[in-house]
Amino acid sequence: MSNVVTENRVTTAAGGQDAQQMRKLVIASVLGNALEWYDFFLYGTAAALVFGPLFFPVGGDPLQGTLLAFSGFAVGFLARPLGGIVFGHIGDRYSRKMTLIMTLTLMGATTFVIGLLPVYAQIGIWAPLSLIILRFLQGVASGGEWGGGVLMLSENAPASRRGYYTAWSQMGVSGGFVLSAFAFYLVQKLPEEDFMSWGWRVPFLLSIVIFLVGVYIRKNIRESKAFTQAKPEEAHEKIPLLVIIREHPKALLQAIALRLPENGASYIFFTFSVVYAKHIGISTGEIISAVTLAMLVEFFSILFWGALSDRIGLKPVYYIGVIGLLVMAFPFFWLLATGTYGWIMLAMLLGLPFCHGAMIGTQPCIMSDLFPVRVRYSGLALGHEVGSIFSGGLGPMLAVALLMEFNASWPVSLLLMVYALLAWIALRSLPNHNKEAQE
Repeated sequence: MSNVVTENRVTTAAGGQDAQQMRKLVIASVLGNALEWYDFFLYGTAAALVFGPLFFPVGGDPLQGTLLAFSGFAVGFLARPLGGIVFGHIGDRYSRKMTLIMTLTLMGATTFVIGLLPVYAQIGIWAPLSLIILRFLQGVASGGEWGGGVLMLSENAPASRRGYYTAWSQMGVSGGFVLSAFAFYLVQKLPEEDFMSWGWRVPFLLSIVIFLVGVYIRKNIRESKAFTQAKPEEAHEKIPLLVIIREHPKALLQAIALRLPENGASYIFFTFSVVYAKHIGISTGEIISAVTLAMLVEFFSILFWGALSDRIGLKPVYYIGVIGLLVMAFPFFWLLATGTYGWIMLAMLLGLPFCHGAMIGTQPCIMSDLFPVRVRYSGLALGHEVGSIFSGGLGPMLAVALLMEFNASWPVSLLLMVYALLAWIALRSLPNHNKEAQE
């Protein structure tokens, strides 16, 4: 670990650029990441609202169709490690920039096609099969996206402000969610019949515009300086994945564990909460409104957490998020169950900008410092995306299954606590490498 930290210190300092270039990278990272995650989050919202009855119309219990829709959601997460391996390989051996354009193109195309799909009543079993295939391709694209966007900032930022600058990339995640939630909030205002027949398609079809803007942005960014400086000095790894498994297994496990509470909490808070609200008779519009406002607050709070990590270190800030999740796991659902908008809003503000924000704001630095430059894209992407399978992928599906089995929220709260405890163990095994990297 100490060797990796030393290398990170050298390559980060060497990769520092002037303020103007950093501003360009920040804008490209935030906007590109926001557009990418807008596409990805659309599926999660649609799975909670419309995909069950339209693509998985089974049985008399609407939760069964929703469970199957979330199974398709999980397929995307299963595909994400594949995307991390493939695009991480390209990013480590050839070009970070080229990889980011490829992932955005794949995401934009698949999302647009989802908006054109016939439903089960029109083509039968081919409807859910087509949806799942497209969701799989979405997952492949997403699996290669995050690591590249993070590294463009992490490998170029001044060593003393890496937490602040890399937090900007995470603002794109929150921004993408806000855009997708706002789009569905607007189309939900349509009459029920119009919303179910064509209204839900509009946010997906808008991805063609998002794709064009995103590609333009990413074509105008520079290659990571740390990457270009390292390439002549280091032999290319033919298969970076094997290097990760052989030389950095502990770092990979640490990255996976750190991902669990951040990703699990986010998808349970803003995806499963919609299902839970419908189940207990609360207006889904109020939940979506509260989530959107909370994510808008998180959009800005992420910068605070990133800047704070530059002052006190990555681990203390990540601990704040993990401990906060342990404390909030049960009260979150108690507040939702009141049905009062003020309490629902409080639950979302504590869960997202505070607990989740502290983790997602520091996650880029704390994970990227685990791996050396020559395999950093692959290691970062693989750890991030394998962790996403067991949290964001299986989390909402497990939550729905637990709700069906126990008709209560307490098993879901326990699931969140398990995620947090595993991250706690990983944090205890990490040195204060952020502080070391700044010295």
